[in-house]
Amino acid sequence: MPSNDARILLHTVIPTAAVGAIATVVSAVVAGGKGALGAVVGTLLVLLFMGIGQVVLQRTAKSLPHLFQAMGLMLYTAQLLLLFIFLALLKNTTLFDFKAFAFTLLATTVVWVAAQARAYMKAKITYIDPGNTGSKS
Repeated sequence: MPSNDARILLHTVIPTAAVGAIATVVSAVVAGGKGALGAVVGTLLVLLFMGIGQVVLQRTAKSLPHLFQAMGLMLYTAQLLLLFIFLALLKNTTLFDFKAFAFTLLATTVVWVAAQARAYMKAKITYIDPGNTGSKS
């Protein structure tokens, strides 16, 4: 993974994990052990889905740059649908506190998207290939 991509991933994972840790502590205080477990599961789920999505998006940008924007929109839609499916499937679970899980899932998803947008805005990504002069020699 190029350093720019790794830097963007790092700038999205750290705030998301921090919010997940805060949510875990709050959930533990409010709902006990099951609340903490729900918050941890929600945080890990977001980190897994969004992290895989970031890697897929970067590989798409390298191999098919003309599809980058469409792939990004499709990927975010698919990620949100998968998260909603998990919410629907785990709605009646007794393994952990569902409210802690759902609120953590929501909070960490919002933080991931905001941190990713900020990281891309702050990144100095060249959009012109300096090695390609346009001449055919």
